[in-house]
Amino acid sequence: MSNFACRRVSFLKIFLAEFVFCGKMKKKSNKFMRIKHLTVGQLFTNCYLIISENEMAIIDPGGDADKILKEINKEKSKLKYIINTHFHFDHTSENLKIKEKTDAKILIHENEKDFINFEADWFLKDGDEIKIGNSSLKVIHTPGHSSGGVCLLGENILFTGDTLFKNGYGRTDLHGASQEEMDRSLKKISKLLKPNMTVYPGHGEIFKIE
Repeated sequence: MSNFACRRVSFLKIFLAEFVFCGKMKKKSNKFMRIKHLTVGQLFTNCYLIISENEMAIIDPGGDADKILKEINKEKSKLKYIINTHFHFDHTSENLKIKEKTDAKILIHENEKDFINFEADWFLKDGDEIKIGNSSLKVIHTPGHSSGGVCLLGENILFTGDTLFKNGYGRTDLHGASQEEMDRSLKKISKLLKPNMTVYPGHGEIFKIE
């Protein structure tokens, strides 16, 4: 995992001690949603393609636009959204290339307005619902790694961006980051995690709560 994104700490045990993590990937997260996982870019970002009925969304296209578009074109569904969990280049660099080819809307949290070099179509807020086909993702504002970091909560799944990894959390020594806010965000996430939930982080191994 990239040092740019991650801080490894036993500190997480304070918040998540009641859960045991393992590295098994769950291919189908609920009745309606399929998830494809791609590793992209120089920092090995986890990029996720979500398919539900006749619509799709891509989370964190941080490199290798051609690779991502190839996967999108394999599906019969239309790409509706490009969702960024935060503004860092390794999660946003291919936004405009993919938008140009698909006409998908770019989504990012409103607190990232001053940090982005592209035009967003929807500035997200905590609690917003993103509908994709028959599925939806709830926006959970989790600042710390960046001021507009978000997690995305679905049915028994959580996309955590660079807020939470299997063995650590996102760095808080970068521009717009805050250790105090990260502490609060980790506590917030700990209340969402439940047994059998699959966590899809921005870098590193996908893992399951048992």
